[in-house]
Amino acid sequence: MSSHTTDNFNAIYKDYLKEIEAVLPVFLSDGSDNPDDTVLTAANYSLTAGGKRIRPVLLLAAARMLSADYSCAQAMSAAVEMIHTYSLIHDDLPCMDDDELRRGRPTCHVVYGEAIAVLAGDALLNRAYEILLNSIDLSAPGSLKAAQYIASSAGLSGMIAGQSLDLNSEGRKISMDELRNLHRHKTGALISAPLVSAALLAEADQKIIDYVSEYADAIGLAFQIQDDILDVTAQQIELGKTVGKDARDQKSTYVSLLGLEEARNQLRETDKRARIALASLKKEGLDISFLSGMTDFLLVRTW
Repeated sequence: MSSHTTDNFNAIYKDYLKEIEAVLPVFLSDGSDNPDDTVLTAANYSLTAGGKRIRPVLLLAAARMLSADYSCAQAMSAAVEMIHTYSLIHDDLPCMDDDELRRGRPTCHVVYGEAIAVLAGDALLNRAYEILLNSIDLSAPGSLKAAQYIASSAGLSGMIAGQSLDLNSEGRKISMDELRNLHRHKTGALISAPLVSAALLAEADQKIIDYVSEYADAIGLAFQIQDDILDVTAQQIELGKTVGKDARDQKSTYVSLLGLEEARNQLRETDKRARIALASLKKEGLDISFLSGMTDFLLVRTW
């Protein structure tokens, strides 16, 4: 990717980030009738801690590419980020992955205690569903399908299924097929959700939805492989969370099963899949430039 293209991608990405950072606290506070509530404060602490915001950015970018209702997409992007943040709060708890650092600062339960952290995660999840329900326009069936897709991606057939598989896999070596299935649910589901929901919201042709789904599946896997690589190669201050945690918890990863070099090869192969899907979307007359830039970013990110 040329420096001009990279600069253009970075500028657009920053614009999306500014937009998301501006609306997230508003969407959250609109769901409370007590601005002094400690649970609200704790939820806001984690929600506004920054991060890559990949999921809401993907939803907004895909919505724009597919000419979906942007106002509805913006609300849904906030809901997706709330679901993601709730999962991080709960994932960091001592009963789960037991981590004290997230996005470069102390985790929610370290600052507010475990009980408040649990409620803060619950509050974010519930608020996300309120936003999704409010986004549905019965005269636009795509909005209902999009909301349903996001909800299912977060539940027993999506992220939570993956978290369950992850917990049950600790302390033992699992097969590559099991690892792919785990990550397709735990990480991939909530990366696929914003992209596919944008296509559903736009009421795109099934062919377009299939291409978007293929792209989403590929970058969801690429994201996880890169996470596994960073867990053994990144510096903690750069990554913003505890490094070496997978080895500490005796988790099977792409690196532990395949070795670092083969994990990198798998990342490149998965990246190729994503590029093929994007090329198919381009042949349909869609502007894939931002998603192409995002794919480059996911491949080389260090945080």
